[in-house]
Amino acid sequence: MLSLSISSPPPAIAGGNGEPAAYDFHPSPSISLSCCRRNGYPLLLAVPKTSEGTPTSSYSFRNSSRRSAISERKAAIEQVKESTNLEATLPRVEGLLRAEDLNVILRYFGESRRWIEVSQLFDWMQKNKVLNLTSYSTFIKYMRISRNPVKALQVYDSITDKSTRVHLSICNSLLGCMAQNGRFASSVKLFSKMKDDGLSPDVVTYSALLSGCCKEEDGYSKAVQLVQELENSGLQKDAVIYGSLIAICASNNLCEQAEEYFNQMKELCAPNIFHYSSLLNAYSANGDYAKAEKLVVDMKSTGIEPNKVVLTTLLKVYARGGLFEKSHNLLTELQALGYAEDEMPYCLLMDNLAKAGKIEEAREVFEKLKENKVKSDGYAYSIMISAFCRARMLQESMQLAKSCEVNYEKFDLVMQNTLLRAYCIAGDMDSVMKMLKKMDELKLSPNWNTFHILIKYFCREKLFHLAYRTLEDMHNKGHKLNEELCLSLISQLAKAGFPSESFSVYNMLRFSNRNVNKSIHETVLNILVGAGLLKDAYVIMKDNMELISKSSLNKFATSFMKLGNINLINDVIKAFYRGGRTIDSEIFQMAISRFIEKPKKKDLLLHLLKWMESHGYVVDSTSRNLLLKNSHIFGQKKLLAEMLSKQHVNSRILRGLQVEV
Repeated sequence: MLSLSISSPPPAIAGGNGEPAAYDFHPSPSISLSCCRRNGYPLLLAVPKTSEGTPTSSYSFRNSSRRSAISERKAAIEQVKESTNLEATLPRVEGLLRAEDLNVILRYFGESRRWIEVSQLFDWMQKNKVLNLTSYSTFIKYMRISRNPVKALQVYDSITDKSTRVHLSICNSLLGCMAQNGRFASSVKLFSKMKDDGLSPDVVTYSALLSGCCKEEDGYSKAVQLVQELENSGLQKDAVIYGSLIAICASNNLCEQAEEYFNQMKELCAPNIFHYSSLLNAYSANGDYAKAEKLVVDMKSTGIEPNKVVLTTLLKVYARGGLFEKSHNLLTELQALGYAEDEMPYCLLMDNLAKAGKIEEAREVFEKLKENKVKSDGYAYSIMISAFCRARMLQESMQLAKSCEVNYEKFDLVMQNTLLRAYCIAGDMDSVMKMLKKMDELKLSPNWNTFHILIKYFCREKLFHLAYRTLEDMHNKGHKLNEELCLSLISQLAKAGFPSESFSVYNMLRFSNRNVNKSIHETVLNILVGAGLLKDAYVIMKDNMELISKSSLNKFATSFMKLGNINLINDVIKAFYRGGRTIDSEIFQMAISRFIEKPKKKDLLLHLLKWMESHGYVVDSTSRNLLLKNSHIFGQKKLLAEMLSKQHVNSRILRGLQVEV
């Protein structure tokens, strides 16, 4: 026991603002109190603050300290938000801001689309271990929006907690990020890693994966496999899964399957506007306006009013179905509702009018878009420039391309390719070079379309060296080569006197596409033979003999025996034999003549004669006389005579067997 003295018990004194009294755990010298101990420490009675300046109560002190700390944290949050140099600012607030404070800043940067600051702040939070689950989820969300799935994927390896629930929520976010940004293969790898780490996928996991199937070439088959796995795991398809499946079917032009999933879902729950719009999009593939209109009526009967997405999709159905009058009327309705503030409805109508050959009507819609000062990202320009190019209206396409460059400073790759195509078709080399330079400045990596536009242009302008270098760059960047384009370039390079480059294009094509047209092997073989590149021709002949005609093979063999590498003559003859092709006596005659001309190659000649003997071939009389005449080069005339005699005996036996048969 601890004994203290106190004159009177402390009353509960209210503060001046009506708040309860604040107490301080500091005993006054005038206090005496007997108190018990807890865990070896005395329990002291609090003393209220007095006007005479007695010690401040703990409640008041904590309140004041708390308010002060909150103010400091708020100031620090604003300081970081307004900072233009996070590397210098963040160390100054270290220890002051907590994970939830930093998450507020992270969201602020994300909503402001300040992606560099989002990454910098999250990296600092990881390094200083000031983050929580919300930090990870928030960061992944903005990486998905900023289309930076690689950065988001790095999060997985930084997580050390192996709790299934913790990991599952973050992994689901990562899967959605990668799948929606066109990295479906990476999302599948992460999915496998999740399962290897002991995580049990849930419905959200499969929903995230399915969201990436829309952008895959064989997305529907992959989606079916995922759904099968989901059901085998004992999970059930929910409204979100059904919505994804309908959207996948729509993106793959599988209208019947989309309807089937829609009807299945209706037995489970009532469709929402997303399900209706996805099925409507499926009908747009073939312009099935009858089913589309019926679906909209059905949707309205359930109390769901068409929104901007539904009406815009219906416009797409009408436009693709060729109902241009209805399309115009619906565009007017969208304008009245305030749903035509962006260019998409206009572009849908313009594009389909242009593809239907109604260029002037498409131009009228384009002019209407400009008159209404509709916000455009340049997509409308892209449609009209492409339309003019297809119609060979080169002057109009050039003028519009120049206007587009003036009016828009920021372009994506699609717009750059559109402008590039217009300049290439018009043959404006200066503009083509400027556009390529601009793409480099904007750090836009060329895609498959970019390369094809340039290769066709360079070939047309007979700039074959540039065409070849562009194709080589395209191949090195991993793009699949187009066989028709490569074959055209191979022929043009050969005609221009660049057979080696033709062979290189052939090899790049074979590497890029294993199932090339059979005729291409013979085409390249003839090019190489004509150019005297017989060693390269031998490679093609050996690997593709069964695909090459007899006439082309004979032409190659004749050229090789006369001019090919003498050290490979025997290999060529053996390759013919393995390929099941007949070796004419003229081929042997030319080979023997070549060897006799080079006495130092007598070992190769002896090897050929022995091979002929063991495989039933006989030298003709002309070659026999030539060999006997030059027998001195062998040093042993008797050896040569014996070999020729054996060949003669074998030939008589062989002829006898043939007669009996």
